[in-house]
Amino acid sequence: MSENRTGEILTAFIIGGLVGALIGVLFAPAAGKVTRERIADWLEEKKEEAKEAIERLEEEIKRKKEELSK
Repeated sequence: MSENRTGEILTAFIIGGLVGALIGVLFAPAAGKVTRERIADWLEEKKEEAKEAIERLEEEIKRKKEELSK
């Protein structure tokens, strides 16, 4: 049950970060091309961070499954 809660918290944190960063970039004074490049760079960075977080969660889940099966 705590595993499901961890996923919910992580999802909420990621969505909140995405929304906050997008609002910040959109309201910053910059040319459209620069803004689009910033958004693309930021999204790529967050995509990598999300992949790493998922990998860590998968490892934790595997470890807990192994502990439970012993």
